[in-house]
Amino acid sequence: MIEFQHKLPARHIEGRNNGTYNNRELGFPSILTTVDPDLGMFLYRMRTNIYADRSLVFIDGKILMTDKNWIRDHVHVMKAMRHWEYDLASFLDFIIDTQREDGQFYELIKQVDDVHWSYVNEDCYVMYPEDNLSLVRLELEADVEYLVVEGAVYLYRTTGDDEWLKRVLPVLEKGIDYITSDEKRWDKEHGLVKRPFTIDTWDFTNQPDTQTNRRINPDEPMSIMHGDNSGVYQAMNQLAWLNRRLGNETRAREWEARAEELRENIMKHLWNGKFFIHQLHLNHKGVDDLEDKRLSLSNPYDINRGLTTVEESRSIIEEYMSRREQTDMFAEWFTIDPPYEKFHFYKSGSYVNGAVSPFTAGELAKAAFNNGYEEYGWDIISRFMKLVERDGSSYFLYYPDSTPQPHGGPSAWGAAALISAVDEGLAGINDAGVNYDEIYFAPKFPVTHYTELRYLTGYEVSKAKVDVKYILTDAGMRYDVDSPAKKIRAHILLPKGRQCAEAYLNRKPVEFERTKAGDSDYVDFEFEACGKDSIELIFG
Repeated sequence: MIEFQHKLPARHIEGRNNGTYNNRELGFPSILTTVDPDLGMFLYRMRTNIYADRSLVFIDGKILMTDKNWIRDHVHVMKAMRHWEYDLASFLDFIIDTQREDGQFYELIKQVDDVHWSYVNEDCYVMYPEDNLSLVRLELEADVEYLVVEGAVYLYRTTGDDEWLKRVLPVLEKGIDYITSDEKRWDKEHGLVKRPFTIDTWDFTNQPDTQTNRRINPDEPMSIMHGDNSGVYQAMNQLAWLNRRLGNETRAREWEARAEELRENIMKHLWNGKFFIHQLHLNHKGVDDLEDKRLSLSNPYDINRGLTTVEESRSIIEEYMSRREQTDMFAEWFTIDPPYEKFHFYKSGSYVNGAVSPFTAGELAKAAFNNGYEEYGWDIISRFMKLVERDGSSYFLYYPDSTPQPHGGPSAWGAAALISAVDEGLAGINDAGVNYDEIYFAPKFPVTHYTELRYLTGYEVSKAKVDVKYILTDAGMRYDVDSPAKKIRAHILLPKGRQCAEAYLNRKPVEFERTKAGDSDYVDFEFEACGKDSIELIFG
């Protein structure tokens, strides 16, 4: 049988520095290896980046923890922050509890003299004069309702609090009902969510007054953007899962049926055979004839939201790989490609009009890890690690020559996407239940240069820990999984060119299935977990 060769953590192994002086790299999630501390320090720097944006908001007698005071940014950061943050609920609950009667959510809290409230009509803001704060919904935004559902799922997985879920589930459902019915937001002809003409999911248009006008005017140029619809598709399936958690099977099936109908409309109107077009214009012609060729940042999000089949996912990933060979930019992690010559006052390559973004990199890496392009996923992480090593941290956006753009948004958003790519993609530890009581275990470590390591993740707030040890030898590979799981579904990547002849679970033979993702070979089986489980695959 295969035995581990080293104990981790350790400071030095075989003359190499493989850990930091005070184990700064340890946390949730983190990695220890026998070769170097590089990936561990990368995760540490990404966590530090997110910590730096943590702040408090004092409003209506409440103390809210936010990682940026926009629910959008906050939820995108929850993708990673849920592993260590102790207060995931306060800001999310405030947004849920202040839902407008028709189902619309507000999204951001700003000082009254930071006049975001003046960009919209009175029905899209609430004033808190004693706190000198305003609660605002930029009306043109079409992603808020589905992001609130996503945030609720992140929170629920860390608590398993069914009483909380019973309270908020009707509110979450009302939000998705609103975004799929309100005449300002829903295009009945196509059966899809619409928005004013923006760059992907962003909050400004190409209109001259967009700096101070974020309304949906009666004559507003409107378009359909794929990312809004993949987000609603994900939310519908998440609402099905949440209903099923409470035993509402009929309601769950209703949401799944709605999700499938939405998917059919998305594929019919927005898929060009290779990837999702940027915008489908409804009452205008746009600014050029390149929308069906524009690859925008929501494409990898579409994959990770479960919208695409493996074949469709691989087609999108292949488009990024192809454009990497063609672009003059330092990386293919575009906000949008090709950019507009000018969009509002942003020239090509500036801000989200063609910059390079870490959130695209993170989502693309995760998509690659999970769709048979594991080496490409690791290549993206490796290239970004070098960028972070150069600069000491990550930035929100980068110019085409890799110079950081220091303005425009939270770097924590991209840092969270990169952490998630490592955690749910490379390490392949996916919470399929609550507090990791069910795990989809799909590690991809053979694509790295690490042959022995220890990976830790979990939820600090609930003390749920998943501790994985891995070793690869000429004879085979072994994973030891220490977790709260009652059930584990294993989908384990084999090293290139190797096949599994025998599989053992806790030193006993186990039947398995050989599967493929693209050209990658996997071993699949499910088992009832017992707290500490050892998986050994013997090569043949």
